[in-house]
Amino acid sequence: MKREIGPNQMKIDALPARASLTAGQILGNIDYDERATMRAWEDFLADAPKCARDAVRPNHVRSLIHDSWYRSVTGGINAQGIEAPLSSDRDEIEYLTRSNAELLSAARRSFDSLGQLLQGTGAMLVLADSDGVLIDAIGDKKTLHDGMDIHLGIGGKWNEDAVGTNGIGTALWTGEPTFVHAAEHFCAGIKSWTCAGAPIRDPLDGKIIGVVDLSGYSPIFRPHNTALVAATARQIEKALAEQQQEQRTRLLEAFISSAPSYRRKDGLVIVDHRGRAIFCNNVPNGDTTDMMDGPMEPGRGRWLMNLPASGSDADLAKALPTHLRSCQVTPLKLDGDLRGAALVFPSVPAVSSAMTISREVNKHLQTAAAMIVGESEKLLAAVDVASRVARSNGVTSLLIEGETGVGKELFARLVHAGSRRTENDPFIAMNCGAITKELFGSELFGHVAGAFTGASREGKPGIFEMANGGVLSLDEIGELPLEIQPFLLRVLEERVVHRIGDSRGRPVDVRLVASTNRDLKQEVAAGRFRSDLYYRIGAVSIQVPALRERGDDILLLIEHFNRRIAALAGNKPLEFSSAAFDALLAYRWPGNVRELKNLVERLHILARVSTIELQDLPGEINAGNRNNIHSDPAAMLEEPVCSFEDAERQAIKNALAAEGGNLSKVALRLGISRPTLYRKLGQYGIRRGFL
Repeated sequence: MKREIGPNQMKIDALPARASLTAGQILGNIDYDERATMRAWEDFLADAPKCARDAVRPNHVRSLIHDSWYRSVTGGINAQGIEAPLSSDRDEIEYLTRSNAELLSAARRSFDSLGQLLQGTGAMLVLADSDGVLIDAIGDKKTLHDGMDIHLGIGGKWNEDAVGTNGIGTALWTGEPTFVHAAEHFCAGIKSWTCAGAPIRDPLDGKIIGVVDLSGYSPIFRPHNTALVAATARQIEKALAEQQQEQRTRLLEAFISSAPSYRRKDGLVIVDHRGRAIFCNNVPNGDTTDMMDGPMEPGRGRWLMNLPASGSDADLAKALPTHLRSCQVTPLKLDGDLRGAALVFPSVPAVSSAMTISREVNKHLQTAAAMIVGESEKLLAAVDVASRVARSNGVTSLLIEGETGVGKELFARLVHAGSRRTENDPFIAMNCGAITKELFGSELFGHVAGAFTGASREGKPGIFEMANGGVLSLDEIGELPLEIQPFLLRVLEERVVHRIGDSRGRPVDVRLVASTNRDLKQEVAAGRFRSDLYYRIGAVSIQVPALRERGDDILLLIEHFNRRIAALAGNKPLEFSSAAFDALLAYRWPGNVRELKNLVERLHILARVSTIELQDLPGEINAGNRNNIHSDPAAMLEEPVCSFEDAERQAIKNALAAEGGNLSKVALRLGISRPTLYRKLGQYGIRRGFL
């Protein structure tokens, strides 16, 4: 049945070329009814939750607009708003200009050519950054002047979180060219405008870095406005690609002139000023996989590191991720400024099969290290020691100490991953606290048929034999009976195991990883653990820090478990309020990482809403325990403060955690301006992406 077209609706395939268009005209192939759209907006505001749940939406409201309205109302946007937020702070505008210099430079040619053509058309062309903040505007002078009434000018913030449905913010959200016309806007004060925005993507990694938008009063609408801004965005992307190619060439030239000892067989990665790989040669894919930031072609576009502001060799070396610290790093400067770095992986002569094995071991080692989530210095130091042990052929045993629940088995698996010579190298784990005293000898060393009452008729190998060629993990080794300890020491010294009841020795090649939550030195002093065995297994030891000693790692682990549990359940991750984060950071975590994981699982099961508030946390976290910790100033220090810079860095990290990464709130909490905060973040190399 053909729908009748009312007096306020017009079905038009080609809009007439005239200066003014009525509100009843069509947006492309979609009917647009000004009054009906306004009624739908008013009905939506009257009962937004019901409208969002209702699968049936009005025919005259596009699903893109309907969805954006819902995001706007649930995000707390004032529907009666008349303008976008505007920053007039000179420092912040200067920072915006400086941080978006490449985007502005790439857009200059397109904006210069279009700016002259827009005069007298009633239209303006604006450029926004990845946060929807306007950094440039050209076009009709009257429209530019009128645009300031709604803060559609440099410094105005036009993402959906700030002003609801609009061409810039909605294009950022969808990642596609988008138009929003008149009554389709969410805020009442901008419903007399029409806008079409197209995202601009970085040619290197595909991330959205800005939006180009054509705006004006609603009569300027044409169906091809969207095509115009999309074409302009592509021109800007092309200019960006040219700029990046020029920088890539200059960085390569800078490297060649500063690295005379480089050999063609060496592996080489050049990173730009953002720490992204822009050139790779002779580098196995595994060497740059861990820190990749999205599915890209091998090598190029992957984020590998944060370049320090100082650019010194020492700071560059510290900034390297753990799995890249075997390379040689060289700062690359252009026109006196640090613009990149060269990572050189010296080639090691070896037969091809050995190289293949080395690559596989390195890949397994990286995968195992990635399972240990955290960035605190104590944890990274422990990971570094475990990785060195794993790569060393001379260390045959390792002692891992730490409280219950800190993740000691992950370190044992890290050693196994780095020790593997074949895919079938075994990893055998036994908890000494779960074995009865009578069965220890049989479990460790095995037995022959009929060796004792209840022995297997065929005999049985012990875990040492089962772990031959691989790693044996003995958890809670402090529970090992005193009378068994001399036999374990003998096996470790002689590398030969004797089954119970058998005089024949069986050679074993086993790397032992022992772990305990006890203080073995005290156990030795008390006579419950042999000193010779302690010094044998503890020649190299790792102290895995308790969770309460790891500072912001608590937030990283919450995010890690939150996303993993949500993905397994097919749900969206939970969100945490600032008060909840404060309580979680202040809690002492006696059960460590295991307790935190169990808490996140519990919250996913029991939470009634998607945002976790303070009252949703267990009583020991949101009440007494938190108060006790805050009453002890020493307990609030997550790491030793040795200088004013240390204190300032820690204060910024604490504020970021407390405010969930919201930089405006962080600046307010610290009593500094946002530009100052930006400078401090760069100065101390602090990232907020995990929050």
